[in-house]
Amino acid sequence: MKNLLIFTLFLFCGFQMQSQEMTQENIEVGTILKINEAEAYGFKHINFPRPNFIIKSGGIANYSSVEGNRVKITAVKTKKDGTRQVEIERVDGRKFFRNFTTVKADIDEALASGEMTL
Repeated sequence: MKNLLIFTLFLFCGFQMQSQEMTQENIEVGTILKINEAEAYGFKHINFPRPNFIIKSGGIANYSSVEGNRVKITAVKTKKDGTRQVEIERVDGRKFFRNFTTVKADIDEALASGEMTL
């Protein structure tokens, strides 16, 4: 009985790790993601504009306003070094900071750090 329990546990963990790898591999145009809460010093892997640029273009530089937003991938690009960069837009059709319809993000790093989730 104990061996069956241990086998089931390893089997479950193996499927869990495989499902996480599969979801990161299958990122494509149209995938819906959620932006999570930023770390203490802001977003590192989602390339939001700097506050001075947001203010100069007439927007409001409030990064907490993007937390919890659902976004859709509109373009996927693989760089020469193998990293994938995506372009995202809000699902509700509104703009980021009142001025920017799309922003770019390093998808693999953003998913790994928890800035975005599926």
